Amino acid sequence: MKNITNIQKFSVHDGDGIRTSVFFKGCPLKCAWCHNPETQRYGREMQYDSEKCTGCGACVKVCPSQALVMKDGKPVLNREVCTLCGRCENYCPAGIREVVGREYTVKELVKELMKDQIFYEDSGGGVTFSGGEVMTMDLEYLLAVAKELRRQDVTLTIDTCGYVPYERFKAILPYVDTFLYDVKVMDSKLHNQYMGVDNKLILENLIRLAGDGARIYIRIPVIKEVNGNEKNMKETIAFLKEHDIHPPQINLLPYHDTGSGKYPKLDMEYKGTDLHAPERAEMEEFVRLFQEAGFQNTKIGG
Repeated sequence: MKNITNIQKFSVHDGDGIRTSVFFKGCPLKCAWCHNPETQRYGREMQYDSEKCTGCGACVKVCPSQALVMKDGKPVLNREVCTLCGRCENYCPAGIREVVGREYTVKELVKELMKDQIFYEDSGGGVTFSGGEVMTMDLEYLLAVAKELRRQDVTLTIDTCGYVPYERFKAILPYVDTFLYDVKVMDSKLHNQYMGVDNKLILENLIRLAGDGARIYIRIPVIKEVNGNEKNMKETIAFLKEHDIHPPQINLLPYHDTGSGKYPKLDMEYKGTDLHAPERAEMEEFVRLFQEAGFQNTKIGG
């Protein structure tokens, strides 16, 4: 599994310096507020904007598998029949259809990433693997790309939810400069409710990764109804201190719903409609709690 949904140039929020971020497709978590729903499923899929559809029927006429039929003046897609051949994407005059997910060979991906080498060198940046959850991808593939980046002196950052067997982290650790590690909520029941899995493995992996000497930035998406409270922040601080984890940076990321508009394009339901970001004053208080506990480089955003 190594489908890629996007290679984003000039990223400044996915690690140090100017970076090129690679978004891999597929994730074991189902976060209610996920802003990249196109990376949740592992396989390639069709996304389309039905609201902008003119109902011309061009896609229906060219579909070789008859996965599209007209209903109430609009084409309706049967995803079980669709072969993702891309003909409807190519023939849609409104340009509202797109097959999400493309496979790159190791050579193709490295070539694309090295186009931005000068920006990495000038800014102290590099490449970030994100998702979805990159650590669930084909490990041999990831290692091959990581080793080639290391050979060419390009730093690699991995953005991870941590929900994978630790052996995967162990294998790639020698080639990774920084992990952006999500710690979403300390309460295991809440974690299961909003992410679809508990956090036992995630926290265990964080302890082991820190113990093996990894450079880790802790990232906490802050949602008022889930973890945006003093209790959760104090529990997070206590966990880090108890296990002698000293991240050089902690980023508190206020909730946003900018990805909610993608869900209808994938025939998915956005489950974060009742969630909100804490007030600015509350976010600043959370920063103060971390800083007073000794985590000086804690900031809002990242």
